[in-house]
This record gives sequence, structure tokens and C-alpha cells, in this order.
Amino acid sequence: MELCVREAAKLFAVPEKKICEWIKERGLPARRVGGEHRFNRAELLEWATARQIPISGGIFAEPEIGSTRAPILAEALETGGIFQGVNVTDGESALRTIVAHLPLPDDVDREFLVDLFVAREALASTGIGDGIAIPHVRNPVVLHVRKPLISLCLLPAPIEFGAMDGKPVHALFSLISPTVRTHLQLLSQLAFALRDAGFKAAVIRHAPAEEILKEARRVEASLSAASPG
Repeated sequence: MELCVREAAKLFAVPEKKICEWIKERGLPARRVGGEHRFNRAELLEWATARQIPISGGIFAEPEIGSTRAPILAEALETGGIFQGVNVTDGESALRTIVAHLPLPDDVDREFLVDLFVAREALASTGIGDGIAIPHVRNPVVLHVRKPLISLCLLPAPIEFGAMDGKPVHALFSLISPTVRTHLQLLSQLAFALRDAGFKAAVIRHAPAEEILKEARRVEASLSAASPG
């Protein structure tokens, strides 16, 4: 189910007029349906993440059949893996290397997945600034995986990635989820973590994997403490 302007404004806690301004001036992804704007939850969250704009937890309001407990950032990162010293020369080789490192089932067509990542970057860079990118496809990567995962590839030599701030990229996160809702939840947690000074600093300086995971667990604890109930 897509959202209308009023619902999108509620998610961002801004006036409806601001949503219309963002469409025209900041590329907020929207479709025209019957003369009105409609928004996809995943695209809104990805747009907000790239611009470090907070978004309400209402992004997850749409129920999903068979959904299980909410994913955990550190657990997903541990499942996906943190890879140090990944040597690549450009954006496409980085995307190929990311897909090669993903712990995916044998029946996944990795070449097709690379094509999807490349096509998404051709639309707009997923570089969110400060040397960090979150490559993903236009629609969330939903595969038949047992558990959601986040992989982090750390590059010793930064590469040009068309990031919004013009800085080369040296840390690339990628997400694979069994459901769209899980994708949204994980991306939201990652976006929150990357606004945390300690977690972000650990990623930027390529800290050891256990230190990055420790920071992720600390961020999770703060999220749990802030959650009602």
C-alpha cells in the first residue's frame, strides 16, 4: 500500500507543503496516480537515510503475513560479515565484490543481483556522505534467506562513488532481507546507528569487527531503552 502526501508528511513530522517542496527541490521519490502524489515506504526510508533525515516508526505500520520478531542490527551484521581490506578500483567492481562476499544460498543468481545494484547506482548514488554508502536496488532485496543480513565491506583505498558530499567512499553496507518489512526495519536501525557518533566513528576508522559489533549492540541498547513499553 502506497502513502499519500498527508501520510508522508506525518512520517517526517513536517507540513504537507514541505513534502511537495522536497519532491521538486530534493528529489523525494513520488509517483503521480490520479493527479495525486503517491509514495513507497521503502523508497521514502532510503531517501531519508541518504540525507540523514529522521523518519517516524510509522514507516512499519503496514502488517506483513508471517512476520517474526524484529531484526537485530548487530545480529544481522554478524550474519552478513564485516570484511576488512577489500581492494576494488571503482564503483562497479565494488558492487561485484560486495555481492561476492554476501553469504547467500547457492541458488541465488549473483550476476543478476550485481546488475540490479549497478542499475540502482545509475539512477542515483547510494553514497550517504562521510565515505559511507548503502548500496541497494530500487526495491528492497528480498531473498529466501533464513535470517536477514547486513554486510560491511571496508576499502583500504577509497573510490569515487558519486556521493552527495563529493567524498570518495570507503565503507559500503548492503542489506538482504526475507521480507520488505524486515528490510525497512533494518535500514531504519542502520540509519539510526550511522547518526550515532561512536558507531559511525568506528566504521569510518575501520575499527576491528568486534569493536564495530560492540558499538552496534550499544546503539541497540539505546534504542530499546528509548522504546515505550
